[in-house]
Amino acid sequence: MNILVLAGGVSPERDVSLSSASKIAKALTASSNRVAVLDLYYGICNVKDLYFTSNADEIEDYTVPEAAPDCVDTEAIDAYIGRNVPECCQMADVVYLALHGDVGENGKLQALLDLYKIRYTGSGFDGCMLSMDKNLAKALVAANNIKTAKWCLNAMDDSIGFPCVVKPVAGGSSIGVSMAENTEEYNIAMREAQKYDRDIMIEERIFGREFSVGILNDSALPVIEIIPRNNEFYNYKNKYQKGFTNEICPAHISCALAKELKQEAERIHKILHLRFYSRIDFIVDNDNNIFFLEANSLPGMTPASLLPQEAAAMGISYEDLCNQIAESALM
Repeated sequence: MNILVLAGGVSPERDVSLSSASKIAKALTASSNRVAVLDLYYGICNVKDLYFTSNADEIEDYTVPEAAPDCVDTEAIDAYIGRNVPECCQMADVVYLALHGDVGENGKLQALLDLYKIRYTGSGFDGCMLSMDKNLAKALVAANNIKTAKWCLNAMDDSIGFPCVVKPVAGGSSIGVSMAENTEEYNIAMREAQKYDRDIMIEERIFGREFSVGILNDSALPVIEIIPRNNEFYNYKNKYQKGFTNEICPAHISCALAKELKQEAERIHKILHLRFYSRIDFIVDNDNNIFFLEANSLPGMTPASLLPQEAAAMGISYEDLCNQIAESALM
């Protein structure tokens, strides 16, 4: 099977995407697929130069740097999608979306691929749009009687108070996210978040244990617990730099709590119109109340990422996981 792995783009998460893409492409070649990797933003000048290989050694390694890349001035660029990207996608049997954030994850690219009748991995445009917009996602989840922290948009509400979490509405990888204990920290946090999005969410801070539940084939995988070693929140550095976070899978929790987390994750996956695979994040307070944090329509896919760790706990190898996701686009 010829598989085109789309990665990069203009998102602040492009480094994470490129790292995921490298690992995915290598894994797919192990099953005799022919794979090409293409940067969504740069595209390619001549479609004839697109090269599919079954040799993993021909695929470049990519490591996520400690800091996220500088913001791209999206108002100054001519196009979010590079030259000949749709034409390259049409040359593949399947397009494997290894993108994170922005056009790659907010539904716009999925809608374009649908117009071209191109088969691609992951959720459709509706699921990507609903999950990427944290305000919409929380509103839909709350309307279905699932707990989520109180929130407001763009200005502090009296019902929130301190401490609070300030985050871009459509961001990912904790980029632009800050914790604020007072007005001074809140003002700094707002300025930081506004670098990445026009709409900013101010959210009540819930203290507790953080968990994530991967979904594969629309069913929950084992629960994973996330414990940053430096007592900070699960920020960009803690997510992607080796040794900064303990990740325990299956999580050391009661069977009852694990069952409830998995049930809630499956419900949210369905509510947000997500398809085949996703990852749902939660925080559980000291009274075992479960609060929905956010949903990821294209979760990180390096072997050390959360979803592959959860799959491994089920006996699913990284190579098999990547192949299952690729093959799901043909269903």
